[in-house]
Amino acid sequence: MQVGGDWNTILSALLWLVFMLYLLTDLPQKTQFMRYERGVAARLGVVEGLVKESISKVKSYLMKLGANNVDTLVGNTLENYFAIEPVSIEPIDIIKRLDHIITVNEDKFKSDLQKSMPNIGRHMLNNIAVSLAVTSALYTIYKILRHYYLIGKKYENWVLLMQLYLMLPQIVKELIPYAKAVETFAKGIPIGDSVGPMVAYRLAGLSPRIDIEEDTVYSVIEVEGRKVYVIKAKGPGATVGKPGKAVARVAEMLNYKVARIITIDAALKLEGEPTGLVAEGSGAAIGDVGPEKIEIERVAVKCGTPLDAVIVKMNNEEAIKPMSKEVVEGAEKAFQVVLEIIRNRTKPGDNVIVVGIGNTVGVY
Repeated sequence: MQVGGDWNTILSALLWLVFMLYLLTDLPQKTQFMRYERGVAARLGVVEGLVKESISKVKSYLMKLGANNVDTLVGNTLENYFAIEPVSIEPIDIIKRLDHIITVNEDKFKSDLQKSMPNIGRHMLNNIAVSLAVTSALYTIYKILRHYYLIGKKYENWVLLMQLYLMLPQIVKELIPYAKAVETFAKGIPIGDSVGPMVAYRLAGLSPRIDIEEDTVYSVIEVEGRKVYVIKAKGPGATVGKPGKAVARVAEMLNYKVARIITIDAALKLEGEPTGLVAEGSGAAIGDVGPEKIEIERVAVKCGTPLDAVIVKMNNEEAIKPMSKEVVEGAEKAFQVVLEIIRNRTKPGDNVIVVGIGNTVGVY
């Protein structure tokens, strides 16, 4: 009995000591810090692995294409190409300034890429450019996550590490498809975001493609007496083209006598909504940072014409994965919706502009 009593006393003393340590010291915070630090480090290692996998794939394709100085080319892409937003406190001409910065940055990037592969065609150049852009985006995200991890570790900020610990599983899940998309773009396989160009192709068929803007074409077809101008990025390379500027050019050719402008694009679905769901609304369906979208809106106002938006819903992962059966079915439904708009909301003799928005990789 005496031995049992001694053990009870020792156990009680230990429990009381642990309680006091947790109550009067920062041991709980230290414990939480160690837990979150290890968890973040492990998940950050997964992101780093995705970046290395993407870089390896891009280098492999570049070497197959006979690119010069592959390591230097990829290294420069990851570190050297960035665009600084124009001053927004003075809004005059901000769209023109933003468009100029974006265009200059893209031209410089593609020019440097062309120098490393002088014999490569435009479509393959676009495919490799997008693959490098995806890899660069992954690398930038990794650097930002690593920055906050090191800041949290440096200053023993367990709250910051906790936030990273809770967010990283979702971030990793969303980054995995981007790492796989590098190969998809390099091979020229249509993705979910190609649904707009796919509808444009379905409408234009094999009618001639006429160059109108950089990496952008249009076709002229007739639908029950209406003249329809179908605009899309120039395929089958991975590019989104300049759809807004193309709409402005076509409208100018028609002396702004346009009865309707219809845009088709992929759109982010909410959880619980089915992939491939088609919805119709008003406005310019385009996920542009500003310059191309505002061009379409300005043309619609100048023409005094309605602006229809037809969207095919999908999640982020499906937008950059090879086009699924559900998205293909959604594209067919969107095509039928566009035909109904043309038939029911315009009359014979009208001019209609239809714009297939999105990355036209794999779509002629």
